[in-house]
Amino acid sequence: MSKELFSEMRGQVLWLTINREQRRNALNAEVLDGIRSALADSEADPGVQAIVLTGVGDKAFCAGADLQSGSSFSFDYSAPHQQFAELLRQARHSTTPLIARVNGACMAGGMGLLAMCDLAVASSSATFGLPEVKVGLFPAQVLAVLQHQIPRRILNELCLSGEAISAEQAQQLGLLNYVAEADQLDDKLAWLLARIINKSPAAQRRGLYTLKQIESLPFEQAMAFTESQIGLFAQTADAQEGQLAFREKRPPVWTGR
Repeated sequence: MSKELFSEMRGQVLWLTINREQRRNALNAEVLDGIRSALADSEADPGVQAIVLTGVGDKAFCAGADLQSGSSFSFDYSAPHQQFAELLRQARHSTTPLIARVNGACMAGGMGLLAMCDLAVASSSATFGLPEVKVGLFPAQVLAVLQHQIPRRILNELCLSGEAISAEQAQQLGLLNYVAEADQLDDKLAWLLARIINKSPAAQRRGLYTLKQIESLPFEQAMAFTESQIGLFAQTADAQEGQLAFREKRPPVWTGR
């Protein structure tokens, strides 16, 4: 895709790798736009059944904005939407399972990348934090995707202290699905991917759409929405194939439709 964001199809999985190791895989305009475009393109590509987001090396997943550039927080205030926010919006509307492979430090905007993913696997040596307050800033946009994932008082402490937590603590808070030793990280990720890509793509995509739609709805509105959705699930070719395969006692052949 570019020299600063690698894009590679590995079977049915699209790998997006931030390639800025000397800057601890910090975010810049090229990386933000590249990830956003890749997520948007995957929506129209039935060959992509999952996406893995990670960083080069073993030191950092993503350290957040590139403070060394001196221009990370120089915005065009005439534009109603900013680049990082547009990426988070795209992730919110995406229905392809998105998995964070956290290979090292996950800080500031990196926590936003983690929170926008549907699943996450991390190295046991990875660290997590919102250190913006240490440089006179605050993780404002990150809060939109992070605030519902961890308890409020813990979030307050992370934001106000700027101090980091361990991978074990992050898993206990619900930010991670699995933690593995560094040399077993890819094995754990492969195990998780294998559990996903042999299931119905149609059910997964419609399912993620449903999950994201009802997240902020009150019970009655969520119930009304899901009542209508289950009928749509049942009409897909995958649903018909899956039930037929169950009755015939054979593995289903998914078309993703």
